[in-house]
Amino acid sequence: MEQKTTFSAIAALWKADKKQYVKKSTYAAYSLLIQSHLLPELGKREDIQEEDVQNLVNRKLAAGLSQKTVRDILVVLKMILRYGDKHGLMAAHQIDIIFPTEREKNEVEVLTLMNQRQLMTYIKEHFTFLNLGIFICLNAGLRIGEICALQWDDVDVASGVIRVNKTIQRIYLVDGEEKYTELIVDKPKTKNSIREVPMTRDLLSLVRPLKKIVRGDFYVLTNAATPTEPRTYRCYFNKLQQQLGLPKMRFHGLRHSFATRCIESKCDYKTVSVLLGHSNISTTLNLYVHPNLEQKRKCIDTMGKMLK
Repeated sequence: MEQKTTFSAIAALWKADKKQYVKKSTYAAYSLLIQSHLLPELGKREDIQEEDVQNLVNRKLAAGLSQKTVRDILVVLKMILRYGDKHGLMAAHQIDIIFPTEREKNEVEVLTLMNQRQLMTYIKEHFTFLNLGIFICLNAGLRIGEICALQWDDVDVASGVIRVNKTIQRIYLVDGEEKYTELIVDKPKTKNSIREVPMTRDLLSLVRPLKKIVRGDFYVLTNAATPTEPRTYRCYFNKLQQQLGLPKMRFHGLRHSFATRCIESKCDYKTVSVLLGHSNISTTLNLYVHPNLEQKRKCIDTMGKMLK
């Protein structure tokens, strides 16, 4: 018979074990989910049934959390429960959770071609290192953490490529009663995110003269030994959009715009997926490949001719 142990105690043991094997940022994300969502709801429980978890899911969704966030909470919960079962601390039960059907799909934020040209022209005429980072994202599809971590050594003008091999993020750490944040430079979240992205002619013409005078170990956005962090850079981009009268868009929309321009240019989907550093091509297809009415008509007409 399993020893009676609270979920809180099992979670603490699981965290101590997991800390040995995962990146610091991953461990911080797990800790935050446990502290914010699992312990307040289940911390004192010595047995957790499917009904308990379903009720937890329902409450979190009703509170406004996205399905993705709730699914992330569930992943951590199930790992802890499996750990408890394996070590005889708490019996594991079959847990099959029902999520409500998502009837509305969030639109991917993308700059129109006209707005993208406007932004790129402005940056060429008003050069700053912070503006250069936006230009790079529009032409190479980097994530905000990747552009903040980019150093001049990663910009290879001889080969004409940008090497993406690290990311910056501010993580929220929970250590017992102590809570604090820390800015860390780490490898990207997946091995596919480590990649080489060829530079456009426009981008190459901007960075080639700079490479002759900058230090390789300096960060591109600051041209200094210390980086800027994503939150600060987001604020800068928001102010720039407002200044130029562009439709309000999250910073990640620059990456979406890059991907959309690639698809519109008839690049094959696998290549776009590799350029973006997606873990699989289905992510790219789900996000960016949405045929318009004209493309649908052409497809149906082609099929109709074949049937004749």
